[in-house]
Parts: sequence; structure tokens; C-alpha cells
Amino acid sequence: MDYDGRYNAFDLDQVNTYPLNTRSNKVTLDDLVRPEDLDDLAVELPGKTCDKIENIARAIVSCRQAGKPVVVFTGAHLIKNGLGLLLADLVKRRLVSLVAGNCATAIHDFELALIGQTSENVPDALSKGRFGMAYEFAYINYTMSIGNKYKLGLGESLGRTICDEDFRREVLASTAKGDLPDTFAHPEVSVLSACYENNVPFTIHVGIGTDVVDQHPSFDGQAKGGCSGRDFLIYTNEIARLTDGGVVLNIGSAVTGPEVLLKAVSIAANTGSVPNGILTADFDLRNRDPGAMSDESSQGYYFRDQKSIVTRIPQSFAGKGFYIQGNQKQTFPLLYKKMIQLSQQKGVEQ
Repeated sequence: MDYDGRYNAFDLDQVNTYPLNTRSNKVTLDDLVRPEDLDDLAVELPGKTCDKIENIARAIVSCRQAGKPVVVFTGAHLIKNGLGLLLADLVKRRLVSLVAGNCATAIHDFELALIGQTSENVPDALSKGRFGMAYEFAYINYTMSIGNKYKLGLGESLGRTICDEDFRREVLASTAKGDLPDTFAHPEVSVLSACYENNVPFTIHVGIGTDVVDQHPSFDGQAKGGCSGRDFLIYTNEIARLTDGGVVLNIGSAVTGPEVLLKAVSIAANTGSVPNGILTADFDLRNRDPGAMSDESSQGYYFRDQKSIVTRIPQSFAGKGFYIQGNQKQTFPLLYKKMIQLSQQKGVEQ
């Protein structure tokens, strides 16, 4: 990325990379949770939490039955925890109308599609100057450059690279060394792929300097920002459809998910598409003190997910907010299981 200003900028051409398949990864295909695995799911959650999850599932199924939006914003740990196949199945069943995440979410999903492994051992790699330096991360950067050329969103660009051979060939033709793999070994485990193939948006909301792809000579901030900026508008367009209700889930995103939703609902309300009667739910591990949401001296006040997702946004738009405290390896599979059961009873799946 060129710079012509007055200050000194780091030259990323100095960076040394290595093949992704030589990296020590913590998550492999054997760690993924598959829908058929849930028959033996042992739920160890409080009864009140299970009841809340069932209420959320009912609301989701009812909304999809009525053609209303159901938006899922997830942090990267849902993919790292092996739960992406469950989310992909919900996409295929049309029980989710839009998936969103940060760049790390997409990176882990992309890695699984590419080699069937993800989740680098960071402490081991960091001291050696190897963290985030697998050269295949250039694949994502070149995809963003081609996506930006065609004025696409980031999620669509990555999904298209996985699924569309012609588009992938163009991405590969733009690479500097031509040393990137021309096939994805496991596209069937990818949420990006499921969304692209089923015409469900997967929007990716990034920062600059926040992701391992930014560490590479192929990094182009203009392309990254351009593609993600379009995704924000795709996301906002879906939020603007909440005028007659709908559901927004935030799963393990402490800052990005709440902030993106906050700006999107503000735009929607400003332009006459006021969200109304929405249900929001925040899935996380931390304790929640409802009284802290208006107390700036309390640490809980600064938990943006709890403040925005559970409290401010639903209260502003005649909705209802839920907080689901618990390990997402338990809470999300239970939500999935309830959604499938209820959708089959009501014949919602398309």
C-alpha cells in the first residue's frame, strides 16, 4: 500500500511468510459440531436460561414464517468453537436472513474451507515473529482487491472466491507470486460458502490494523474498507426491514456487533424505517447487572453488548432484550436444536 505523506511508514515488503499447512492449529474438522451430533447433547444450563432460549427460538421461527428478518452477528469464537456448521445449516434452512461478523470470523471460516484447520497457537507463534504470517492470508487480501474492483461486499467476495471457479481464477491471477492453492479442500464446512450458495448475505465489519491480513505486503486498506463499507450498507438495509418486527442475535461480540447494530438502527430510524417490536438477544459469558446500564460508575455500564443489544436498542423501539449467559458451546446448540424442532412443527423451512 503506497504512502506519500510526511511521516515514516513501515514497509510490509520486509515481512517473511510461511505455508499455512505448516502451522500448529488448535481446531480441525474433528472438532466441528455437526447437526447430527446434537441428539446426544447434554445441556447443563439453568432452567431459566433454557426457557429464554426456547422463547427466542419461537420468536425466530415465527418471524421467518412471516418473512421478517432474523439477523445473526457473531464473533470469531463461534467458528473456533466448531459451531459454524450449525449456523450454516440455519442459513440453508432459511431460518436466518443475514449473517454478520468481524474479520476474524471470516478468517477462521476461510481457513477451515481452505485446509480444514484453524485457530493458530498464538503464544507459540508470537515470540517467533510468526503470528499471522502464513502466506495464504494474502488470498483474502487479493480477494478484497478484486471484490473492490467490482464494488462488491467483503462477505460476498470471499464466498464467491470459495464457490465460483472463474472468480477464484481472477483472484489468483492477481497474486504476486502465484503460490496460492487453486482449490478449497473443505468448502462444505464454510458459513461463507453456505451464505453465498443460498443467496443469504454474510456481511463482514472490519477495522484497520485489527486483523492478521493487515500484516502482509498484499494488504490494501482501501480495498478492505471499500468492501466492508458496502457490507455495512447491506447490513443496514436488512435492519431497515425491521419495521414490523424481527430478531437480532449477538453471539460473543463485545464491541463490533453492538456498535454496528447501533449505527444501523439509527440510520434506519432517521430515514423513516423505524424498527418496531424487535427482539434482541446477547449471548455471552459475563454476569449482567441490569442496574449498571444507567450507572457510569459501574463497570457493567461499559459492556457495550449488554448496554446496546439488551437494553438501549430494544427499549428505544418497543422491543424486548434478552441476555443469555453461558458457554456458547451449550447455548447456541440448544438454540439451534429448538429452532429446528419448532420449524419442523410449523413447516417454516423453505
